[in-house]
Amino acid sequence: MNVQTLPMLRFIDHDGHSVNQLPAWADLATLTAFYRDMVLTRTYDNKAVALQRTGKLGTYPSHLGSEAFGVGIGHAMHPRDVFIPYYRDMPAMWVRGIAMEKNLQYWGGDERGSDFHVTPSNGGSPEPCHDLPFCVPIATQCTHAVGVASALKIDNQHHAALVTCGDGATSKGDFLESINCAGAWNLPLVFVVNNNQWAISVPRALQCAAEFLSDKAKGAGIIGVTVDGNDVVAVHDTVLAALDRARKGKGPTLIEAVSYRLSDHTTADDASRYRSSDELNQAWQFEPIKRLKAYLVANGVWNEQLEEEWLNSCKQQVEAAVEHYLSLPPQAPESAFDFLYEHAPAELNQQRDELINKAMRMQGGKHG
Repeated sequence: MNVQTLPMLRFIDHDGHSVNQLPAWADLATLTAFYRDMVLTRTYDNKAVALQRTGKLGTYPSHLGSEAFGVGIGHAMHPRDVFIPYYRDMPAMWVRGIAMEKNLQYWGGDERGSDFHVTPSNGGSPEPCHDLPFCVPIATQCTHAVGVASALKIDNQHHAALVTCGDGATSKGDFLESINCAGAWNLPLVFVVNNNQWAISVPRALQCAAEFLSDKAKGAGIIGVTVDGNDVVAVHDTVLAALDRARKGKGPTLIEAVSYRLSDHTTADDASRYRSSDELNQAWQFEPIKRLKAYLVANGVWNEQLEEEWLNSCKQQVEAAVEHYLSLPPQAPESAFDFLYEHAPAELNQQRDELINKAMRMQGGKHG
């Protein structure tokens, strides 16, 4: 069955036609900016995969096909909201102000990639970021989000937390306990599920018998809604409304965004072993960038000249980030010990000192 035929909130269909009246915020200038971000993050994604294939990056989870999901979420959040991402969330993090090279550092095995700072739009000095780093274990970030949202509520802050996960995470106890707790405690928390149809090699139809993953909200007593995850307008508008409710103390929301993972699960995966080429080819007909471009072109605000100019700009921005990443000095070996404990045990301090001494001897040998 083609999941895009299921009833869900949609404003722009896969041919670029508006099928519902667009929200007031969705003017052509805003949607053009969204499109630029989506194209930029896809350009980055292609480069990151190439870096992994040439040994310059570790195992990497492509976000190909999730651009509307991430860009729609990122632009909906306020600066003081807290984002709790999962591992396929580079587009949202980019929109939130996290530099590309931080993402490259993270997947390159450099812990400094989780030290986030955001450069204000006015060009001021970088500021610390309240968002959490990537979470690779499945669904555990949902429990972290409950803690963050609880703190926001206890401190009487009028901000919200937003956590993302894939469809596979909704089958984990961490997720179910988190939505239950969020509902019982009336937390300012929004859950957004990227239902991209595949939990690694397990298809959506085999992991849950419910028609919609958003139906799981009923058991938690919270609002649940399903949107077309390939339509950035539907994603953004729904997240906007959910965050507004959360900030006003009106409780959590579970949003299911139906998309499709156009890539392998990660660069360590080969999706051709478990899904057909026909299914993948069909999914490409519904992908998010193509449909938004068609809408913008039909409305006279985008053309092939602008496309070519923007693709060249994207390439330059990505290459600059890659050059910065590759030029960074490696982490000091002893940093592996520095962030495990608030007060490290004496035996670890001894091991740390031994590692430093060994590194210094090796450096001396090279120079000698």
